[in-house]
Amino acid sequence: MGRPPARDMVWIPAGSFLMGSDHHYPEEAPAHRVAVAGFWIDRAPVTNAQFRKFVKATGHVTVAEQPADPAAYPGALPELLAPASIVFVPPPGPIGTGDPYRWWQYLPGACWRHPEGPGSSIKARDHHPVVHVAHADAAAYAAWAGKQLPAEAEWEWAARGGRAEGEFAWGEELHPGGRPMANTFQGDFPHHNSLLDGWERTSPVGAFPPNGYGLLDMIGNVWEWTDDWYGTHAATVDSPEGCCREASIDPASQHGSLPRKVVKGGSFLCAPSYCRRYRPAARMAQGIDTSTCHMGFRCLVRR
Repeated sequence: MGRPPARDMVWIPAGSFLMGSDHHYPEEAPAHRVAVAGFWIDRAPVTNAQFRKFVKATGHVTVAEQPADPAAYPGALPELLAPASIVFVPPPGPIGTGDPYRWWQYLPGACWRHPEGPGSSIKARDHHPVVHVAHADAAAYAAWAGKQLPAEAEWEWAARGGRAEGEFAWGEELHPGGRPMANTFQGDFPHHNSLLDGWERTSPVGAFPPNGYGLLDMIGNVWEWTDDWYGTHAATVDSPEGCCREASIDPASQHGSLPRKVVKGGSFLCAPSYCRRYRPAARMAQGIDTSTCHMGFRCLVRR
């Protein structure tokens, strides 16, 4: 394997595994065997401090810091095209979980520097994962660092930490012995987080135990971008090249005519009562221009 190509990268050996799951959300099925070549991957998601260094070196302006393209959103009010990003704002009381727009807000001024919107900052959060990054932002950072974004299969293989099977990356219980193993949501989603794990939003990388490969925060904390176009496992199981850009578009989804990539790992907002995606097999589709307060990434280098 040689020496790591960059600091704080971990070697993931080649192997084959049963990707996906037949026991949870429909988009995870069917479980199917996949072979993966060995690769190096970042030990932790990219942090605010690392992203700041990238921005300082390149002058990069994130998607959330730019006005939206009117051509991509025909008929949108001008004020809705202002630089903005999506922020979780917990409601004051129980409201049910049928309408996510009741706790998500598109806030002008929200970005990686201001994760909860204007007036918030990342002061004292240097070692927290950077958030409010769209796919293009993650890809730009990876290119600058001489790395790539992982494929979905690579990400899932690494997240399993050497465990061939298992509900979670660490075993069969969400909180073995009552101990939180990742930054997720405890309590009554979306209005009351009991903070059993000690964190309301993002946590610094390394606040929870590493997986079997020594990787931090593969589960929970922030969702992580992959470089795969989103498609159902059923449609791609016989297609080694995976889904294509056009097939990732679902006009009936909240992303409309925008192509979508796969994101993995769940976040600090995943809860047993709402989003049980704190598992290696879990996956979600995300529009490539979308940035949120619980979306980050890590990079890899292929041998």
